[in-house]
Amino acid sequence: MTDKKEESFYKVLEYFYTVIGSFLTAAAVVLFATPAKIANGGVSGIAIILHHTLGFDVGFLILVLSIPLFFVGIMIFGREYGLKSLLGTILFSFFTMLLTRWFGDTGIIDYSHYVSYLLSAIFAGILFGAGLGFVLKSGANTGGTDIIAQIIARFTPLSLGTALFTTDAVIVLCSIFFFGIEAAMYAIITIYITGVGINKILLGASSYNSKTLYIITDKAEEIRKVILDELDHSGTIFQAKGLYTGEDRPVLMTVIKKNKIGRLINEIKNHDKNAFVIVQETYQVMGEGFTPISKAAWSSKHI
Repeated sequence: MTDKKEESFYKVLEYFYTVIGSFLTAAAVVLFATPAKIANGGVSGIAIILHHTLGFDVGFLILVLSIPLFFVGIMIFGREYGLKSLLGTILFSFFTMLLTRWFGDTGIIDYSHYVSYLLSAIFAGILFGAGLGFVLKSGANTGGTDIIAQIIARFTPLSLGTALFTTDAVIVLCSIFFFGIEAAMYAIITIYITGVGINKILLGASSYNSKTLYIITDKAEEIRKVILDELDHSGTIFQAKGLYTGEDRPVLMTVIKKNKIGRLINEIKNHDKNAFVIVQETYQVMGEGFTPISKAAWSSKHI
């Protein structure tokens, strides 16, 4: 019964992510990207170009342009994904039209100041990154080229942020012919900030808070006790063979939070000054003592 309640909770949480993410993304379009002519990619970037050249409503265009890719998403990711994506697409379009009705297409910044375009690029990127990050975390998207990016991320080693950057680059290049190279350069700033924001949201608050250490030492038992008893962490011991000596050597692998790394290094030095230690960046740790894997951003089968 508890498992069913927990599953229901996370289902509701996923849809909440879709709603709040769609709103933040729409705010980025209406408040900053559209008035500053920042076509930062995706269907919103195409819609912004068509809005300024032909006068079409941005929110309506987002909906129309997303429909073909929506059906592609259903074929690749399944019906459940399609329903979430449909919700994200409709909400994104609805919030865009609603905010446009409230704020118009002039945004909230005085564009008589040249620095306003830079501010728009920065804050559009922040809102896009947070919004798309939450929507993608739910296993859905806001429609359009987000689907293409998710397909790329699913079948290649690229992260979602990198995949979005790649697909959006084509639209940015096209925007040069309509808005000029300066607007395209601002769009690049927005896309970069968006990619960083997406990865931060997907990886969670624990991102970059831990390091992975590989410790090759003759004092494996002593260092094992330090990790277990003094640092209250665990790890793995496996046997390796030295490339030069051909001798078997124990290797300790452990994931340590950043605030404990200095202490561990000092303990290693105290026990074995000849130890060989490799410290690697760790993007996210899932499991006991860290983020539960059931709650981790990458646990969604759609991402």
